[in-house]
Amino acid sequence: MPHPDQSSTRNILLRAMSPDDYGVLQPHLRRVAVEREMVMVPAHTPVEHVYFMEEAIASIVSDTPGKSRTEVGIFGYEGVSASFLLLGSDRSPHETFIQVGGGFALRIAADRYLEAIEQSRTMRTLLLRYVQTLTVQTAQSAATNAHQRIESRLARWLLMCHDRVEGDEIRLTHEFIGMMIAAERSGVTVALHILEGAGMIRSTRGRVLIVDRAKLIDMAGEGYGVPELEYRRLIGSFGKDGVGQP
Repeated sequence: MPHPDQSSTRNILLRAMSPDDYGVLQPHLRRVAVEREMVMVPAHTPVEHVYFMEEAIASIVSDTPGKSRTEVGIFGYEGVSASFLLLGSDRSPHETFIQVGGGFALRIAADRYLEAIEQSRTMRTLLLRYVQTLTVQTAQSAATNAHQRIESRLARWLLMCHDRVEGDEIRLTHEFIGMMIAAERSGVTVALHILEGAGMIRSTRGRVLIVDRAKLIDMAGEGYGVPELEYRRLIGSFGKDGVGQP
């Protein structure tokens, strides 16, 4: 199988690299299929592979014994798994798995990835900028979950998913949404009805269709937009609000 050309990938980080930097990674990249619920980074385990996402959405989750799991980060075609490698750790207490959709990612062995980063200061800088955007996203999620109503948190999370999928349909269950926004399933059902009644979405079993993105942005309020702007400032175009549509 030929090594993927830089022009053939949808991953924004890889496309943002200089040709020389991408050339360091290219011999070690393999395009692989990913599917829903696939674990890319097991918790508390040395990571073996790194995935530059091209399709689907990955979730970074915290699992507290005796309590439900909670999402602490999300990324898609704009990101890469195992960002902790850039900070000198070989493992994380958090699991990363595919939460929405399926498709392809470019995979590289973790040791080859770290060797490539050691060879290029500009590559390291770009990837550390991505770590910054993920840190901002995590902080924004904590503030949103602490201070916003469930329907506003749901609107924010749907917008984040919408930015990372083609089209307007997001396939997922009420139970799964609850884990993502730190809410009970019954609360998610009520929140979905509120958004649907206001003409923002249409919801059926296992499926949410975005109908009015502008209304969702209003509902999300200050919870949505800060990490997205940080990404655009540091790396490049991303999202569905007129720049970098997937």
